[in-house]
Amino acid sequence: MYKADAAAMAAGISGTTLMENAGQAIFDAIVARWSPCPVLVLCGPGNNGGDGFVVARLLKAAGWAVELALLGEVSRLTGDAAVHAKGWQGPVSSFDPLLVDGKALIIDAVFGAGLSRPLEGRAAMVVRAVNRAVEEGAAEVVAVDVPSGISGDSGTELGDLSLKAKLTVTFFRPKIGHKLLPGRDAAGELVVADIGIPDDVLAGLKIACHLNSPSVWHGRFPRRTSGSHKYTAGHALVFGGSEMTGAARLAARAALRIGAGLVSVAAAPKALQIYALSSASVITLASESLQDAENLLRDPRKNAVLIGPGFGLGPELRDHVLTILRRQRATVLDADALGVFGPDPENLFKAIGSNVVLTPHDGEFGQLFPDIKGDRLTRARAAAERSGAIVVLKGSDSVIAAPDGAAIINANAPAHLATAGSGDVLAGLITGLLAQAMPPFEAAAAAVWLHGELGSRLGVGLISEDLPEAVPGALNSLFARF
Repeated sequence: MYKADAAAMAAGISGTTLMENAGQAIFDAIVARWSPCPVLVLCGPGNNGGDGFVVARLLKAAGWAVELALLGEVSRLTGDAAVHAKGWQGPVSSFDPLLVDGKALIIDAVFGAGLSRPLEGRAAMVVRAVNRAVEEGAAEVVAVDVPSGISGDSGTELGDLSLKAKLTVTFFRPKIGHKLLPGRDAAGELVVADIGIPDDVLAGLKIACHLNSPSVWHGRFPRRTSGSHKYTAGHALVFGGSEMTGAARLAARAALRIGAGLVSVAAAPKALQIYALSSASVITLASESLQDAENLLRDPRKNAVLIGPGFGLGPELRDHVLTILRRQRATVLDADALGVFGPDPENLFKAIGSNVVLTPHDGEFGQLFPDIKGDRLTRARAAAERSGAIVVLKGSDSVIAAPDGAAIINANAPAHLATAGSGDVLAGLITGLLAQAMPPFEAAAAAVWLHGELGSRLGVGLISEDLPEAVPGALNSLFARF
């Protein structure tokens, strides 16, 4: 954003104009949601505070009861913030927790996206007072850019103290901290305002992280044509277990629904009847040994493989995974196929070539990458670079990362997706898209977004079996848009 601001100013838009536009956008968002009430505007010593001075001026001019407090001295403000501070015709109080009393609306213009250390001193005291008022239902918070205490770069809480906003108004584009937890929750409703920064400045910013949406990958999403047949849509092979059969059945159903031309489940003969009865559309193949698996993989038409869901931990799983990777098929490794390599992850990473997707949740991630720490985006990127695979770090704020550093943050997953088998469906969706020759990074992103969309469509009470059956409606809506 510093570079975007600088580019806008180089294009002839002054910093004072950008700040005035920012303040106007915040004011517009406030008056659209609240009626006049007592307001406390908390201003920091930088440009975020300058935005606060503009908001205070506009609210006061509109007849609102406004009190403004500054962290620091007006005489020490510089640049655009100093210019707009002069436009405020009213007293400037020092930060004091007592100012919060009786205020129904608190404008948090203290630090914004650039904060890199925990809140302390008077800022911390005031934030605690604001939080108490919010918890008691006496006040609501509007954050300017990013709620104070949250890192705009990562969404993490810096220390153990941050504000929880009802509304956050940011500028030009969302920040990573708005989309990763706990920053996403702390931001509340997010408004992204146009303050006059030209869109074409993005070209010079070398953006490597995107918010997941169809606009990112729809051009690579597979579609049938008049010449399509089942083999042009690929053949997904799912290796299933003998006891926990539900996982592979869910994955196979999802792969079918997402469009794979054929889907086969390979499992021990004693379990084949269960798989056969679960879906007439799924082919069942006997595979009781590593040699059986190798024989199945000799068919080049079986072009995408999923292994892990419900397979069961054991040395035979390691051997199966390594055999599949040697065949260099598009491969999804999920669940047990990740956990089995926890004691020796390097053995897995050495075998990974191209077209491999790993789908760990946080526990599995910790087993495979015990030394990789930090926020979710940092961890996913580091894991992808080390492993050579596309990594889907699963959660309410899943991150899809590629070895070259490209990353996509997903923010559409509802809480009710947290149900048994949901991850197996996701693995099947990815596999089905890989079978249709969608590139693995885009396939993973598309499947994760669609997974969230399905959860939102189905709503509270969904179970994993519902998810594949909702795919046609979601795809028809998607294809109607693009």
